[in-house]
Amino acid sequence: MTMDKTLLAGSTAMLILKLLDGQDMYGYQMIAELAKRSDDTFHLKAGTLYPLLHGLEKKKLLESYEKQTDSARIRKYYRLTPKGKKHLHEKTEEWEVFSHAIHQVLKGGLCCEHI
Repeated sequence: MTMDKTLLAGSTAMLILKLLDGQDMYGYQMIAELAKRSDDTFHLKAGTLYPLLHGLEKKKLLESYEKQTDSARIRKYYRLTPKGKKHLHEKTEEWEVFSHAIHQVLKGGLCCEHI
């Protein structure tokens, strides 16, 4: 089944922040990790990821730094800021409420009744 890209559009920033919640990463590492964690459902292109990273950095939700790798290559890594962690927590809670409501509607309102 092909994924409608508009479904992902509003969630991409949250997914990137979640990837960085566990460890600092460089861009192509994030692309690969997102594909891996989503069972190859989400495939970001560099042309989508890097403007998103720069926007999140402008909002002070993440910060970048350069680090030399074993092969003497310098890579730009990104990490969450405290503001980014807080934002991720808030967006995760919003997503859980939203997805629960969608699931209830799709199941006819009966799937998640609490007794």
